Amino acid sequence: MKSARDNDFVYQAVYRYLTTLIDDAGGGTAVRMPSLRQLADRLNVSISTVQYAYSLLEKEGRVYSIAKSGYYAQALFSMDAPGNGNDLLETVYVNARRPGMCVLSADEPASLQPLDSPLLTLERELLRQYPRQLQTFVQPCGELELRVALAARYTSSTEHFWHADDIYIGADLRGVLEILISVLELRHASVIVESPCDWVILRLLESCGVRVIEWPLLAEGVLDLSVLQSLLENEPVRLVLLSSVLSMPHGKGFSHERQQAAAQLLNQHGVWVLENDCYSELDERNDSQRLRSWLDPERLLVFSTFEKFIGAEAPFGFVLSRHWREALQRHFLLRAFRLSPIRQKAIARLLNGGRLDQHLFVLRRMLGERRAVLIQVLHERLGDTLQIVEPQGGATVWVRSLRPVDMANVFRRLLKQQIIVAPGELFSLQGLHADHLRISALHHGERDLPSVIGLLGDALRLSPGQ
Repeated sequence: MKSARDNDFVYQAVYRYLTTLIDDAGGGTAVRMPSLRQLADRLNVSISTVQYAYSLLEKEGRVYSIAKSGYYAQALFSMDAPGNGNDLLETVYVNARRPGMCVLSADEPASLQPLDSPLLTLERELLRQYPRQLQTFVQPCGELELRVALAARYTSSTEHFWHADDIYIGADLRGVLEILISVLELRHASVIVESPCDWVILRLLESCGVRVIEWPLLAEGVLDLSVLQSLLENEPVRLVLLSSVLSMPHGKGFSHERQQAAAQLLNQHGVWVLENDCYSELDERNDSQRLRSWLDPERLLVFSTFEKFIGAEAPFGFVLSRHWREALQRHFLLRAFRLSPIRQKAIARLLNGGRLDQHLFVLRRMLGERRAVLIQVLHERLGDTLQIVEPQGGATVWVRSLRPVDMANVFRRLLKQQIIVAPGELFSLQGLHADHLRISALHHGERDLPSVIGLLGDALRLSPGQ
């Protein structure tokens, strides 16, 4: 067991073993798990190591303990397929986490090559260096060392520069965006959002009472500036939310000319811009510019997360803002985010030491190779069925059916065969993109990709039109 992975902590190997046992147990009635001593003897590890692995699973809701009885595998919550009154997005989420599913919809780029081992190694070294009393000192807006590193990474000129005091770090992206909605007073305000748009952002804006105006991309991934001009002239727009360089899930980047033209229009109308920078580190073009390079820096906010390019061990979200300092500090303090200062320091060391840039070079190459295989199979099997957008980065591919198809029916057919796709309707609040799908080849498990794509083709052909 101790040699399962040379660069892993032992508890991680125990954790993986336990998740295998839980998956094998299935999602029916609760199943009793091995005792601490049984596992310690079986795996040749300490009882404390097994106990720590169990505690992680207990926090995740995968197991629960009963006094004087032991640990039990938590039965997985089941949800019916859409069409029976349940929410489609919830159905995607729940079924994607079921054992044995072929998840053809995953957008977790870092899972292909996570930085968890270097990150945890750095964290372990830092734990030895810093006294315990410093480890418990929490800065509500984020660890200063990480904020300094981010400010340096985002500074590109004497005009487009950032200070550590302009950086605010939260436990996750959703929490940071919720704070922004409160600070910017977006409830009941009009916000323009490019469409298709990440469903997390759309659902959050909707739940907070924001009036979302969708600005749809054209088929070739270009935004129609005449539509934006009309919206800015005829709507009381409080904010425009745009991608930095890659528009996801479309996967296309805007040309410099298109960026400049959009920025000029936004600057003319004096509108605030919230830039989505979550995917910019995954852009595979060498000459791309960030949208913020052309925008008025005095009317700009930027948000992002480490999770897309570092992995699940770095779920923190962050925002850059030169304004609303007092309000942002108050909201972050009231949120009382309990972020590990040592973990944040470890991320800062990855940024400053060049390790992250090395990782990104490899990750982008691996994602490109994986997408190329998927696109080749799509062309071979479904070239006469789908229009395939060639992305310029990221983990996913955006496709459109060449004939009207009920994608909810496609989803249901594939779900019965334990395959998960992401219908295009998830990426709009106004019923747009109903003939689209977002797919990826990150987590198709043990199943052969060509055969899975063949099943997708069958579902597309057998599903009725809209």
